[in-house]
Amino acid sequence: MGKRTYDWDPTSEEVLEDQAAAYDDLRRRCPVAHSELLGWSVFRHADVTKVLADPETFSNVVSTHRSVPNGLDPPEHGAYRAALEVHFSPERLQSFEPSCRRLARDLLLSLPRGVEFDFIDAFAIPFAQKCQCAFLGWPEELAVPVGRWTRRNREAILAADRSALARIATEFESWMSRLLEERRSAITPPDDVTCALMNVRVNGQPLTDQELSSVFRNWTVGEVGSMAAAAGILAAKIASLPTLQRHLRESPSEIPAAIEEVLRVEGPLVSNRRRVTRDVTLGGQHLTAGERVSLMWMSANRDENVFEEPESVLIERDQRANLLWGAGIHVCPGAPLARLQLRIALEGLLASSSRITLGSAAPSRLVYPENGWALLPLRFN
Repeated sequence: MGKRTYDWDPTSEEVLEDQAAAYDDLRRRCPVAHSELLGWSVFRHADVTKVLADPETFSNVVSTHRSVPNGLDPPEHGAYRAALEVHFSPERLQSFEPSCRRLARDLLLSLPRGVEFDFIDAFAIPFAQKCQCAFLGWPEELAVPVGRWTRRNREAILAADRSALARIATEFESWMSRLLEERRSAITPPDDVTCALMNVRVNGQPLTDQELSSVFRNWTVGEVGSMAAAAGILAAKIASLPTLQRHLRESPSEIPAAIEEVLRVEGPLVSNRRRVTRDVTLGGQHLTAGERVSLMWMSANRDENVFEEPESVLIERDQRANLLWGAGIHVCPGAPLARLQLRIALEGLLASSSRITLGSAAPSRLVYPENGWALLPLRFN
């Protein structure tokens, strides 16, 4: 049997130089494409939504390590999901909003005026890290280590280094063990999300420390990197589109719609994994049981068969087909929190400046498994 050939390489220089353009090209000429790193990648909106609607055929159990709740299938997934998503309730978010605004304000006040600076390093990353710790009730001194852990996790994913991923997961679990033990030994445990989750029961049983660590790891991986990337994407877009920036300054009530639309065009989340449980045909390709599937969110949200002028930012666009937060039973439970943080960040950016422009230095892009900007020179006036 000859060596298998692949349709594309997600780590090639051409792809990483401009992920959106590469995925657009594949969506049009090879909408279900095979690669060594990602298995079968699904690029069309219709095919992605087909997968999302069929969790029996396309399982979320993709890792040898138990992942709660992202890596669970029904009915187990539903029980954990119901117990966890209450912590993103309107009441919980309302109580968190003042802290989020304070964090954004303090960072914005520290930004230089009239000179170029790197927005990612000065605001996007620390805002995401500090918000994560504040929401979960973790000490602020964990913000920087959490960011480093997230970055190393991303690098291990890109390198497909399973041993590194295992070491990084173990490191995270050791952090969680210390945090959980501190709360258990406290005379008066804090009233925060971490303590609340320690009291959660699923099917009458409390979450084990390993399950709690998995929850926090999933939330941290999904929140910190993508939140920083999203903030950078939004800042870059309003800096490069003066008309949009002026409109949002004049009509701040449209900021939520603008966030959804900008992140549809250039989403921070590149893909999400599934595993085929039985032979199936998708996009003209035959997939066999056990094979891996990657849902390419960025591509699906730029599908010209669903979105007219898909590369244009049209804030009046109907967002019901937008897959920014996923869809189906695994739609992102943290979407309300992410929307709150991004709205506060963008409101603050506009309110604390009279004009935001791109710097003269060249920006640099993030690469798979993220999208956005690793370096974004901006100027605030």
